[in-house]
Amino acid sequence: MVAEKWWWGAPTISDVSSDQDAASRLPALLADLTARWPENHIEPSLTRIASVIELLGDPQRTYPVIHVTGTNGKTSTARMIEALLRALGLRTGLFTSPHLLDPRERICFDGQPISAGRFLRTWDDIGPFVELVDARSVADGGIPLSFFEVMTAMAYAAFADAPVDVAIVEVGMGGEWDATNVADGMVAVVTPIGIDHVEYLGETIALIAREKAGIIKSDAFAVLARQELPAAEALLARSVEMNATVAREGLEFGVLGRGVAVGGQVLTLKGLRSEYEDIFLPLFGEHQADNAAVALAAVEAFIGGGNEELDVEIVREGFALVTSPGRLEIVRRNPTVILDAAHNPHGARALANAIADSFDFAQLFAVVGVMIEKDAVGFLTALEPVVDRVIVTESTSGRAMPAETLTEIAMSIFGADRVWTEPALLAAVDRAFALAEESGEFGGVGVLITGSVALVGDAKRMYSGI
Repeated sequence: MVAEKWWWGAPTISDVSSDQDAASRLPALLADLTARWPENHIEPSLTRIASVIELLGDPQRTYPVIHVTGTNGKTSTARMIEALLRALGLRTGLFTSPHLLDPRERICFDGQPISAGRFLRTWDDIGPFVELVDARSVADGGIPLSFFEVMTAMAYAAFADAPVDVAIVEVGMGGEWDATNVADGMVAVVTPIGIDHVEYLGETIALIAREKAGIIKSDAFAVLARQELPAAEALLARSVEMNATVAREGLEFGVLGRGVAVGGQVLTLKGLRSEYEDIFLPLFGEHQADNAAVALAAVEAFIGGGNEELDVEIVREGFALVTSPGRLEIVRRNPTVILDAAHNPHGARALANAIADSFDFAQLFAVVGVMIEKDAVGFLTALEPVVDRVIVTESTSGRAMPAETLTEIAMSIFGADRVWTEPALLAAVDRAFALAEESGEFGGVGVLITGSVALVGDAKRMYSGI
């Protein structure tokens, strides 16, 4: 048997032989896929993905879809929806992005990433059609399918082949022009909208919301997290246009109460039909409580159109299953090391609030690396109230902001005496530990690694030993 190295665990028995046969092919395929047009560059068109999907027989129409968009909280909310539906006894498919360690994380069945064997079999099924559409697009002066487009086609095809009872699909970027939008979501979920990816989505909340509202389809059920007024107006306008049923956080559903608990928090949630008490959520932060309320409403909307009360014990079981790697994830104790993939000011504010709410550090040292196109000033400004010292570093991504550049920004916000620079992540973490020892409060110091998904992925590898 070929041993699995990935952090999520070993393959199932049924996949062992196929994984073994595929082991030699998988690295080459992943290298080929990741060499395609990157997902941080989008060319707003559904033509390529729609062509592939049509050639495959529109697999995304063979099962119901819950479609999730927003600026922050998409992945966590999608994972919560999936866990609840799994607790209800449904076979689930989950598509999320980006990944931390391996592209296969993006496509999950019943909470587990797609096996190497199934991944290769899916590619064997769709590869010829991808190559055909690539050739047509290039001949017409366009580009081949992007990495994200291919992964989307892989997910939709794999979910149909399984088959799944329901697919929970997270948008990659935006909504209307996102490759996932070749599916028509029975339930459209919109998490909080903030400013991000302005070069593609627009420079205002209203413009970004209009793009994300594109996932709300005719006669769908729209579940909307609490939004700033311009976003709420855009989302409601689209819902009216599409004759969608609307449920809004703070009105039709929401968080009635929350308390910090060991390993997470205990919630009282108002659903569309009932209230659910004593819900343990093994994640930290008020923003995750809000995500839980959105997820619960989405599941209620899917099960009986919001007209059926769920069994509270099943709701408790589902939320207890939730994991969200790289989101306030503790990977070490003494000192406590936390990974969080926040990468924009909106996410950094939620992170800062969660740190203040759920942790009691004597001091917090942040190891920070951001992408060059991100709002580093806004990100660091949001973290400053809860961070004592900053160690600036870089991820291994080619898009990483140079440490020297980020250092200048950090010093303008924190002051030179609170900022250190270590371009290599391991050296940056070692520096944080050394500063903790010098402070005399080693056990009471927290080390937060944040700023980009790429940096958190690097840290995940470091702490997983892979």
